[in-house]
Amino acid sequence: MRSIPTPAARRAGIALTAAAGLAVTGFALSPAAGAAAASHGLTTVRSCAVSTHPGVMACKALKVTSGANSLAASARSVNPAATPSGYGPSDLRSAYALPSTGGSGATVAIVDAYDDPKAEADLATYRAQYGLPACTTANGCFKKVGQSGTSTLPSADAGWAEEISLDLDMVSATCPSCHILLVEATSATMANLGKSVNTAVSLGAKYVSNSYGGGESSSDTSYDSSYFNHPGVAITVSAGDSGYGAEYPAASKYVTAVGGTSLKKSSTTRGWTDTVWSGTGSGCSAYDAKQSWQTDTGCSKRTIADVSAVADPATGVAVYDSYGGDSGWEVFGGTSASSPIIASVYALAGTPSSGSTPASFPYAHTTSLNDVTSGSNGSCSSSYLCTAKSGYDGPTGLGTPNGTAAFKG
Repeated sequence: MRSIPTPAARRAGIALTAAAGLAVTGFALSPAAGAAAASHGLTTVRSCAVSTHPGVMACKALKVTSGANSLAASARSVNPAATPSGYGPSDLRSAYALPSTGGSGATVAIVDAYDDPKAEADLATYRAQYGLPACTTANGCFKKVGQSGTSTLPSADAGWAEEISLDLDMVSATCPSCHILLVEATSATMANLGKSVNTAVSLGAKYVSNSYGGGESSSDTSYDSSYFNHPGVAITVSAGDSGYGAEYPAASKYVTAVGGTSLKKSSTTRGWTDTVWSGTGSGCSAYDAKQSWQTDTGCSKRTIADVSAVADPATGVAVYDSYGGDSGWEVFGGTSASSPIIASVYALAGTPSSGSTPASFPYAHTTSLNDVTSGSNGSCSSSYLCTAKSGYDGPTGLGTPNGTAAFKG
């Protein structure tokens, strides 16, 4: 039997220093991704080290630890800040034309591995900072359970706790009126994470975000049927942070695979511009079939991604995290940010129709998305799979939200 890395081993992501450092923690990034990191002058660290074990997933959070960040003139330091830097709720609402109300009573589930003992307290700090309504266990807005749906929780892990903080904060930023269900898997195996997805759905969540991934395997189609085939439920998955190349469960034919962009303020009518984040995942699945709504010709099977949102650490989001030695405001990127954002946009759009596959909704409403037409995440034989263009492309899918209309169905 293969051994599973301990939480400490998973946490051992070494700082990513410009292009060379991106390979240190097992990032197999494309040259384009490395160049982008170098040009931004960032030092980042993976919250979860890449797993080399089949069936074991890694979270997709990237923490900025030092270097220039386009959101602030001051440099990042290894120590968390006393006040937030990075995009907050008003920025995301502005960039994606989202309402400040909506989603009342809807439950967005976050599925992650291991426990974050400070999850509720850190969530309260984030929401208070931005004037968002309280979301607590006491008022019924927040609920944390283990993978079986009970109060029995897994062991704590500082790396996954960062992921959890990022996820909870992005739901709060995007859909402040949504309820949040945090389901913590016993470990980072696909089996335990998948069981946690099933638990989230059984507890009533119609929107489930999964900010983790790993290599594809011949088991993926069985995982599809066991964990991700939930008609009428919007399930979002991070496309990956290692540049061009397919990951699972983003490759599942039942999920919305969410790519990543660099999001910057601009003088355009929209006021913002998205370009491909060079670290985002994309590509062709080796195992999952293409659904009928995907009509691109470069992949005979499932193509990643479907839609996208901000993920570049250089245009990162503000997160509050205090577990495992950290205590303060930090800036995060990675497609771990974009997945819960999109899950929350689905929640703002309203309950998916019974029996539907919400991953298909954006394909029926392409004009209600911001088309991303520049940037690349690597080299590939069919250029649209790794380079943005008008219409559908691999790194950003159909584009980023422009209101909620593309996510209704």
